[in-house]
Amino acid sequence: MNAPGQEQKHREPDPLIASASQTIGPFFHVGPGASDACGVVAAPGVPGERIRLRVQVFDGDGAPVTDALVELQQADASGRSWEPAGVDDPPVFSGFGRLATSEDGACCFETIRPGPSSPDEAAHITVCLFMRGLLRHLVTRIYFDGDPAIDRDAILALVPAGRRATLVARGSDDGATWDFIVRLQGERETVFFDV
Repeated sequence: MNAPGQEQKHREPDPLIASASQTIGPFFHVGPGASDACGVVAAPGVPGERIRLRVQVFDGDGAPVTDALVELQQADASGRSWEPAGVDDPPVFSGFGRLATSEDGACCFETIRPGPSSPDEAAHITVCLFMRGLLRHLVTRIYFDGDPAIDRDAILALVPAGRRATLVARGSDDGATWDFIVRLQGERETVFFDV
């Protein structure tokens, strides 16, 4: 407090002191996840086994996360990453998808089953997850149940054997849909990679 007759001096904030942090979102349903056009990773006619990939996200209490944004990146059926053909040619296989989760915490992508991109990798899809409360996105992989190459995958070999099942999608009864569950915490928590 200033003595009577003294002017109060304005102090600039110290630029080295961090400001308070805040959580982000939820805003994905009105921004980057507002359209489901990015849910088609492979258009009809793209070579490969057509699949629907249903990703469902649960929080630590087992409740669906209704405002997450799920991004996918994958190779084509031959194991190659997508490369643009030309400026005027729309891609029929983008290798990328982005959807917001719905009220049941799920989103569903239309794609093809990827091929392995190298001899020491099993076919997989990389997942990046954004959601409220996360100041940094989470990254994981989706492998496919029954793929014999899982046993020789170099990245999966780094994961403790008892936790590898958290990275495996299971086929459903319709023969075309694969279900992948993301558990953010708790029992059977999904393995996330520090990238």
